[in-house]
Amino acid sequence: MNYLIEAFAWIFSPDRFSGTVPLPAALAQQLGYTALAVLIAALIAIPLGWLIGHTGRGREVAVAVSGAARAIPSFGLLVLLVLVLGVVKKPEAAIITFVVLAIPSILAGAYSGFEAVDRRTIDAARALGMTEWQVLWRVEVPLGLPLLVGGLRSATLQVVATVTIAAYVMPVGLGQYIITGLQLRQLDVLIGGAILVAALALVLDGLFAFAQRLVVPTGVSAAARVSAGKPPREVRKRSMSTSS
Repeated sequence: MNYLIEAFAWIFSPDRFSGTVPLPAALAQQLGYTALAVLIAALIAIPLGWLIGHTGRGREVAVAVSGAARAIPSFGLLVLLVLVLGVVKKPEAAIITFVVLAIPSILAGAYSGFEAVDRRTIDAARALGMTEWQVLWRVEVPLGLPLLVGGLRSATLQVVATVTIAAYVMPVGLGQYIITGLQLRQLDVLIGGAILVAALALVLDGLFAFAQRLVVPTGVSAAARVSAGKPPREVRKRSMSTSS
């Protein structure tokens, strides 16, 4: 219990905003590497996943590649790339590692979102005269967006955790506090760094969970409520206004 109290005292100490590793700078590095890696992975995985989901081709290959990529140990890949690219290119090695780890989740979310769309809905859109591009952007993308955001959510959490491990090979992010605590045997710094990483992961997870609910189309959420035996929001509002 004393260690936790000391860790929180270390976190909220005024010294965290100064010194060699200020907390705002470490937090910015953690978020910066995470955002850059997820953005690059999204630019690669989302078009590929949408292509697989729309055409139905290459799904087996995508599943195999995603499964193999998820089995790669993140720290081992990071060290390998540092040795291959050289110690002067540690940031590049780190970004490549983060991108490789983020692609499988985003790719799976992209193509599984399209696969979850009811084929009858797509056939109805084509029967109305929609082109393939219109079916893609007006039907498949909106309906598959929640699963895509779920893939981005999973990728972000994995990358933000891996950025912490990257502090073993270069001074970056919140992992610096954990490494410093281990080296100097300062448990307050070690536990404080771990608390900061966990808190950041929880905040990001909560934001993506909110975004995942936000992107659900209104018609889908209303249909889900009806199937669950709950009246839609409009019906409830009308009933409440009538009763009042």
